[in-house]
Amino acid sequence: MFSEVRKRSRKAGQPPGTLTYTGRKNITPTVTVLSYNEHDFKEKNGAHLEECLLAQIPNATTTWINLEGLRDIELLKKLADLYHLHPLTVEDILNVGQRPKIEEFDHYIFVTLKVLFWNGKKKSFSINQLSLILGENFVLTFCEEPSILFDGIRERIRSGPNLGLQKKSTDYLTYRIIDTIVDNYFVVLEGLGDQIEKIEDLIVANPVKQTAKSLYRLKRQMLVLRKATWPTRDIVNHFFKLEGKIISTYTHVYFRDVYDHIAQAIDTIEMFRDMLSNMLDIYLSSLTNRMNEIIKVLTIFATIFMPITFIASIYGMNFHNMPELQWKWGYPMVLMGMVFVVILMIIYFRIKKWW
Repeated sequence: MFSEVRKRSRKAGQPPGTLTYTGRKNITPTVTVLSYNEHDFKEKNGAHLEECLLAQIPNATTTWINLEGLRDIELLKKLADLYHLHPLTVEDILNVGQRPKIEEFDHYIFVTLKVLFWNGKKKSFSINQLSLILGENFVLTFCEEPSILFDGIRERIRSGPNLGLQKKSTDYLTYRIIDTIVDNYFVVLEGLGDQIEKIEDLIVANPVKQTAKSLYRLKRQMLVLRKATWPTRDIVNHFFKLEGKIISTYTHVYFRDVYDHIAQAIDTIEMFRDMLSNMLDIYLSSLTNRMNEIIKVLTIFATIFMPITFIASIYGMNFHNMPELQWKWGYPMVLMGMVFVVILMIIYFRIKKWW
């Protein structure tokens, strides 16, 4: 969350349209071009845009260009010139701390989304930005880092028209990309849900300081998830209300389905936030109860030793005129009296159910 603020600060004071990449610069850009229609399909991967564009087939229904790694600003400029992208669109693509949003231009729709990846070993998730441009016969996607998230979509395109994806237009491909992103949210939520269940068991069994740290870390992650998912719902809602050349009525029902999924993810996040807040209250209550039990035990011991201390202090004054000091059985009788008082007080505490 704070890293996004630092990324955004790099652009402070610069005029609109200034191209400044705010993400990681150690990733080599890779271009992937998939060009297909109902009868044909071509694919090309490489680092040079011109070579990859040679893979386009004539009269392609859809051309999907995916750029992974955004440090090469000149490469992005070439792509922007080729598809006549607005300078502010290019600026938003390079600003990887962008809030998820949707914007309509004359011949394309620009969307930014947050992509979540779950790391099973570290038990945490990472968040990257994906920028998507939807045109009448092209889809452009710009990813911060390489990933295998969209390999399933590419495989369906490679499988030919039998699976139906090659028969669909660009708006359907856009739906599949957004649907894949939203479905991956549930993978992250499932991993976080398992952690919440484990922490809940620890709070009930033995709350420790590490438990509190885990709770605060999860609450912060929920804020990041909420920040990523709430604008996404508005984006999907905007999609199935669009009508025109780019978005057909055929895909409206599919975008409504994605809207249901993102609404379900948001409900799950809100439920997790409520659970974490309740668990934090339970944790603090458990610490208070534990402290009260400790104070109770110490108070009981102090109360038991008070009369013993009183007796001992009397016979520790050593005055010459104390007759008990010369009595043969004085010492054992005092000890027996102390034991009797202790036993009597313990019985009393048991009857009162204080101990």
